[in-house]
Amino acid sequence: MTAPRRARTLAAPLLVLALGLSACGSEAGEGAGRPAADPGEGKPVAVATTTQLGSVLADVTACRDAESGTIMGPGDDPHDVSPSSEQVAQMVRAGLVFSNGLGLEGGMGSALENAKRDGADVVEVAPRLDPLPFGAGEAEHAGESAEEHAAHAHEGHAHGSQDPHVWMDVARMATAASVMGDALAEHTGDDGYAECGRRVQGELEDTDRQVREILAAVPAERRTLVTDHDAYGYFGAAYGFEVAGVVIPGGSTDAEPSSQELAALASQVRESGADAILTSVAAGTGLVDAVSREAGDLPVVELYESGVGPADSAESDYADAMLHNARTLADALAG
Repeated sequence: MTAPRRARTLAAPLLVLALGLSACGSEAGEGAGRPAADPGEGKPVAVATTTQLGSVLADVTACRDAESGTIMGPGDDPHDVSPSSEQVAQMVRAGLVFSNGLGLEGGMGSALENAKRDGADVVEVAPRLDPLPFGAGEAEHAGESAEEHAAHAHEGHAHGSQDPHVWMDVARMATAASVMGDALAEHTGDDGYAECGRRVQGELEDTDRQVREILAAVPAERRTLVTDHDAYGYFGAAYGFEVAGVVIPGGSTDAEPSSQELAALASQVRESGADAILTSVAAGTGLVDAVSREAGDLPVVELYESGVGPADSAESDYADAMLHNARTLADALAG
């Protein structure tokens, strides 16, 4: 299978207006800054910022019968979460914080700097996972350089030229488990954490194989997607999908497009040859459904995109959330 092309922009203003979605849109859950993992009464040995990192970190620390914490909750937009003073104190007490990095946690910048000044070690994980550039392969379609696309597509957010959405590739998150295990071993002086990191790495490598097996059922001619925003570069590159168009982040979520605008957008979606529109679980699909109907009943597929599922769901575990995503997408496209 040839390598998929990276996303190209589909008429940014119309897409933002019509789909009415915010960057890294909310999944199930309520309330910014709610911990996704309860560190319990004991002192967490480390704290993660995002729910994906928090889930993997919890597996690594549980291997050593230790506890960890997570700052964000399943419904939080990682761009906008601003930790409470108690959560900053939690980071300082733990002494070790794992952040995604590459500009993802736009609202946490000052909090992370405060934690550093108060003595916490902050490890940015994504830069250690061979990150991809934003907009790689898009210049031939969009008529602009990758740097120009990155600046345009992510205006209003702190993304740089590298894509922070590394968790959409399970193999990269397997490496993240090892990165976290090694950092924990160095921070605590307990080499057992490094071994635990490698154990969780192996488990996630098995999850990655399962994801590939599930998605193998999708025919080669049904692998073109439109996504709510530019979060699927790693997913497309890893699992053989082409993202034909994205919603530019940062638009109004309250916009009410006219029927003419919806019709124009639907025409563009049809021209892209897309097989499905991907959106975030519980993000609200009313306008997306309207576009889908206008585009010829294009399937709308809801995935866990910017966070894991709520605590009482199977998808609260990162590996299970990604397996759910693979099964859901395969069910939508394999028929």
